Amino acid sequence: MKKEVYNLPDAKLIFYPNFIEAEEASRIFMDLKNGIPWQHDQIKVFGKTYDQPRLTALFADNEKSYSYSNITMQPHPFEGELQTIKEKVEKLAELKFTTCLLNLYRNGQDSNGWHADDEKELGEFPQIASVSFGATRKFKMRRKDNHKEKFDLELTHGSLLLMLGKTQAFWEHQIPKTKKAINKRINLTFRIIE
Repeated sequence: MKKEVYNLPDAKLIFYPNFIEAEEASRIFMDLKNGIPWQHDQIKVFGKTYDQPRLTALFADNEKSYSYSNITMQPHPFEGELQTIKEKVEKLAELKFTTCLLNLYRNGQDSNGWHADDEKELGEFPQIASVSFGATRKFKMRRKDNHKEKFDLELTHGSLLLMLGKTQAFWEHQIPKTKKAINKRINLTFRIIE
C-alpha cells in the first residue's frame, strides 16, 4: 500500500492515498450517505448561532459523549461497515480508537473552519485517523504559533490520513469552502476518548 510520510515541525502525518480501492470506496460512500443517521446541529461562534456547515454523526464503542463548539453529541454503537473500517484503520495505525465523528460535506460551501482536535476528553496528545470518501477536498494546516508555516494536502476518495504525535497541540487544520461545483464528501475521523 502506498504510504507518504510528512514530518513537519512538532507533527507527524502519514497519508495512504489508496487505503480503500476506488470501487469499494464508492460502494461504502453510498452505504454511509444513505444509512447513517445524519444530524444538522447549530454552532455558537462569538455569541452568534449558525447552522453548522455540514452534517454529522457520532459512533463509539462506549457511551461517552463528545463536545465541541457548544455541541454535545451522543454516540450510536459501532456496527457493520463502520466497525470493519475501524478495525482496518486500527491495524494500520497500531492504535485502538473508541470513537468516530462522521462529517458529510454536501457541496463546496460546506466546510470546517480552523481548529485543532484538542478537546480535553481526547487526552494530552490526541491521535486522529481520517478516512475520506467522495469528492476530493483540500486539507489545509497551519502552525498555531506561526500562521505563515503551512501545509496543504488533497484528501482523495478512499484515502487515510493519520495525524500522530503532537500534531494537535501545535497545528490547526481546516477544510475550506470552495466556489467550485463539487460533489458530496464523507469523512470519518477516528479518535480516542477514554
